Amino acid sequence: MSNENLFFQAFVYLTAAVITVPISKRLGLGSVLGYLIAGVIIGPFGLRLVGQEGQDVMRFAEFGVVMMLFLVGLQLQPDLLWRMRMPIVGLGGLQMIANVVLLSGVGLLLGLSWQTALAISLILPLSSTAIGVQTLTERGLMRTPGGQSAFSVLLFQAVAVIPILALLPLLAANPACQSDRDIFGDYCG
Repeated sequence: MSNENLFFQAFVYLTAAVITVPISKRLGLGSVLGYLIAGVIIGPFGLRLVGQEGQDVMRFAEFGVVMMLFLVGLQLQPDLLWRMRMPIVGLGGLQMIANVVLLSGVGLLLGLSWQTALAISLILPLSSTAIGVQTLTERGLMRTPGGQSAFSVLLFQAVAVIPILALLPLLAANPACQSDRDIFGDYCG
């Protein structure tokens, strides 16, 4: 990527953010949604100011996500986490278990195999901790009881991703099955 192209892309990204984020915040939507709207507007399905060359920026975007998570970690106080251990495990665990049971049941009723239904039900209740914490902080809700409850669920979900990622390969369909029906969750014997 040439320096000229890199500067143009940086200009496009920054201009889009400077325009959409304040508008989004003014409308009460928050900065995270403003960045998402900016991406849609300048992306390949909008004004097409960035497209495939946007893949080159992904390294910088990943670094930005890592830095945002690092900043979230800096705000966490170990004594606060210890005091919140029961809500984290209780509320977060209850949310995950209730969603897994409900969504697995719906999947089974729709005719999915138990493996497919369980995999879908483990993935759907997850949300982005970084975006959730940013939104709670922007709205001044982090110190409220509701904000701490939401944070507890978000933190449990973030930790639950690790065992879920370990479990998903075990739920994978039998690789010996190759018919179209197996893609939709029918059991392959």
